[in-house]
Amino acid sequence: MKTEASERVQYTLIRDLPSAERPRERLRDYGAGALSTPELLGRYGGLMGLARAGFAELCQVRGLGEAKAAQVQAALELGKRLSAAVPEERPLVRTPADVANLLMAEMMVLEQESLRVVLLNTKNHVLAVQEVYKGSVNSSLVRVSELFREAVRQNCPALILVHNHPSGDPAPSPDDVSMTRQALEAGKTLDIDVLDHVVIGQQRWVSLREKGLAFT
Repeated sequence: MKTEASERVQYTLIRDLPSAERPRERLRDYGAGALSTPELLGRYGGLMGLARAGFAELCQVRGLGEAKAAQVQAALELGKRLSAAVPEERPLVRTPADVANLLMAEMMVLEQESLRVVLLNTKNHVLAVQEVYKGSVNSSLVRVSELFREAVRQNCPALILVHNHPSGDPAPSPDDVSMTRQALEAGKTLDIDVLDHVVIGQQRWVSLREKGLAFT
């Protein structure tokens, strides 16, 4: 299944970056202009959040104004059309923050728990995001086989688990850790890497891998 494993893009934790390269420190020391586009999208919880922002809301952002706000919305529309024309150009996941930015805007407002699987190719481009459970997400209810069904069907070499806590507190529960351990074991059997499990709260998120929970 992993004939292209050598081409895998490394999934990097923010804590592993040199302090001078971390987004918060670069923003503090050099200003917003020093940040990449994905980091700047953090203001709106990712591209989806930015796409949902209205023209008036964008105009209120310091440094934008009407002309630049119009350019942003035009660029987003062009991006939609480009994505439709070139489907292989998909979001790239390098860090837990990339995962959070991709899904936070949508998932942090859900009133019920939703467990989703982010399917990745060998270069960590997102192939699909699939909801596998809705309601109470815990290790006793989640069938591990469901987490991998679509990954096996699409011959995906890696995936990331993501679910939300409607309470707003993203602190992983014992059930979250237990489910992650089960998924890791199943992934080894299926030769599919479980790169992380990201829990989304209200404007906050936690990476179990970054916290050293289940991933040892």
